[in-house]
Amino acid sequence: MATSTMRRWTSADIPDQRGRTALITGANTGLGFQTAKLLAEHGATVILACRNPGKAAEAAARIATSAPDATVHTLQLDLASLASIRHAAEQLRADHPRLDLLINNAGGIRPRYAVTEDGFESTFATNHLGPFAFTGLVLDQLLAVPGSRIITVSSIGHRRGTVDFDDLHFARGYRYQHAYFQSKLANLMFTYELQRRLAAAGASTIAAAAHPGNARTEFGREMSLLVRVLMRPQFRMLTWWLMQSPQRGALPAVRAAVDPDVRGGDYYGPPGRAQFTGYPARVQSSVRSHDTGAQRRLWQESERLTGITYPVREPVRVTPS
Repeated sequence: MATSTMRRWTSADIPDQRGRTALITGANTGLGFQTAKLLAEHGATVILACRNPGKAAEAAARIATSAPDATVHTLQLDLASLASIRHAAEQLRADHPRLDLLINNAGGIRPRYAVTEDGFESTFATNHLGPFAFTGLVLDQLLAVPGSRIITVSSIGHRRGTVDFDDLHFARGYRYQHAYFQSKLANLMFTYELQRRLAAAGASTIAAAAHPGNARTEFGREMSLLVRVLMRPQFRMLTWWLMQSPQRGALPAVRAAVDPDVRGGDYYGPPGRAQFTGYPARVQSSVRSHDTGAQRRLWQESERLTGITYPVREPVRVTPS
């Protein structure tokens, strides 16, 4: 159940974002595009960090249509490539030294097993290791801005996820649902461990998470025929109880990014038992996501795999006697 007020939080509640710079990964389509569009319409300078520069430019042009006064930039970023991540971080530092908001939205799922150029299972790389690496490389820019935020988009599917530290890359057998659920659980474990480190360092930067419920986007384009059919807009009258628009699906991440009442470690999504649809509220994640030992181990493994270390130290942990 949601733990915050049930009053509807809508785009009308977004505060003035003028003077703030927000980077959104995977912003050329779906939830990322809607997130960038909402922030731009409320005055933020937005950076669309996307794998395909052409699609990013098209998305920027679409945003300019609805927000003609908006400042929109693009940045090439492939989260499945550590080389691309490092280059993008360097480019960001050169072109945009100020960064108020980082929204780790980009994600995907591979129905068939695939390995990245760095040797990582593709879903885990794109959804967790990539955001982990990019966040670490740009964190100093965020730390320099009072009140900055890092928002990572998870999924209700995290509740079915487990992190198999003995086989993170599914070498012993690949099931795409399990790979996706593992990566979405990792998103939350990363957020909670990052927030713990930020708080221990006395930083004003906070880390929070969000999930969109079941949003009707292009996410299912590589899935089964049934899923692809249900995702189509013409079926929204039949699936209104199961799926919501990408505009509403983007609201939890936007709320986590801009609501003054958000605290570090908060998690936002549609309220209710299933959390499929609805306006964003503070919600609870699974018990497994709060396992501090697993969070720490995932962090250490992510550092080892990516070669990225953070400018905030691990907090001192007191072991009960």
